[in-house]
Amino acid sequence: MSEIKVELKKLIIDVLDLEDVSVSEIIDDEPLFVDGLGLDSIDALELGLAIKKEYGIKLDANSEDTKRHFASINALAEFITSQS
Repeated sequence: MSEIKVELKKLIIDVLDLEDVSVSEIIDDEPLFVDGLGLDSIDALELGLAIKKEYGIKLDANSEDTKRHFASINALAEFITSQS
């Protein structure tokens, strides 16, 4: 598992207080929202702020691209890597 994916999973668990979820339980290609991990729009806002703070990446909450970037751990890792 790549380092960025592990970092993102830990960030999600910490920022969203997912005490009953471990890094190994978050599947890289499963959806983060609704199905899969089951996050909601409030979680998306909190996660977006945390990613902005951690990685210095500006996100547009209303952009279709942003929705695509937040689709899964794989998509989010690819987006962050491309912005570095």
